[in-house]
Amino acid sequence: MRHLAVLDKFKDKEIALILLKQLRSVRDSFNFMEVCGTHTMQIFKTGIRDALPENIRLISGPGCPVCVTTTEDIDKAIAIAKSKDVILFCFGDMIKVRGSKESLADIRPKVKVMYSPLEALEFAQKNRSTKVVLFGVGFETTIPAFAATLIRAKNEKIKNLFIFTVFKLIPPAISAILSSKEVNIDGFILPGHVSTIIGRREYEFICDVFKIPAVITGFEMVDILEGLLFLCQMKLENRPQIRLEYSRVVSPEGNRLARRIVYEVFQKNDSQWRGLGKIPDSGLKLNDDFREFDVGNFLDIRINNVKENNECLCGSVLKGIATPLQCRLFGKRCRPDTPVGPCMVSSEGTCAAYYKYKTNTQN
Repeated sequence: MRHLAVLDKFKDKEIALILLKQLRSVRDSFNFMEVCGTHTMQIFKTGIRDALPENIRLISGPGCPVCVTTTEDIDKAIAIAKSKDVILFCFGDMIKVRGSKESLADIRPKVKVMYSPLEALEFAQKNRSTKVVLFGVGFETTIPAFAATLIRAKNEKIKNLFIFTVFKLIPPAISAILSSKEVNIDGFILPGHVSTIIGRREYEFICDVFKIPAVITGFEMVDILEGLLFLCQMKLENRPQIRLEYSRVVSPEGNRLARRIVYEVFQKNDSQWRGLGKIPDSGLKLNDDFREFDVGNFLDIRINNVKENNECLCGSVLKGIATPLQCRLFGKRCRPDTPVGPCMVSSEGTCAAYYKYKTNTQN
């Protein structure tokens, strides 16, 4: 009951109105990027985007792991699933994202939707003659579950479970966006879920190197508005910091056990992001102790003639240099029932958010 009472404070409309009044008193113009797709959805759902003054502009970033997975990696996942005696396990949003010619949904008998990587492990235990491949998609939040699954598979000597890794790490992506200078960003609303794992310290380069503020916030209306007010205050005082608004869930050091499990199995490597290109140390690959689970041990997947849909602006949307409303496919050929790009497919995609709440969207 006490926990519910605490949570109610972050949903309180009266508190939200007080914060909104303070934000409306700000006269300087600022561009703030929310990195997390869940924040994007909540900002629309709660009406925050419409309620903010015009001088405080919110930009959606690359906060959706499904969206930032490249067409080439989707083509590879499809090729893996089509291989003989292989079943591919993936999360639900991923199945509808199109590669060069088709999506995983088009070969559905060879693909199983999972809620947890443990489902693939259990399937592998019961079907020893089948090669079971995990499509390893996700940010820091979901990666520990994959690592724990592979640790268990190693301990139980499961020989027919493999993984195709396209994991992504958020801090290097933020660094890449700031380094590119394609969009003017005055501060970040940092992801709450990811931050439960990595904590606050991994973001300190934002204020130390790039001299701009950032706030780790929760997902309720008051969380987001308070975070925006913190950003404005830090900008006006020229005092960039990494503020932890979501302290009821996130600790400065994050979840040490989860991070230990991840790096027991994986090590950092360069990774390709949709829209952002190749980012150093922004992905993960199996380390030597767990190389036995690499799908490359039995498949040599090489993709030629990757075809991008040049009409789709997902890449530009993920970088924050375009909005879905600037895409000529949006709301026409590209809708949730007939998605063209991954930003419309994912429940956390920016295009999906704009489409669901577009009647209230002006920018």
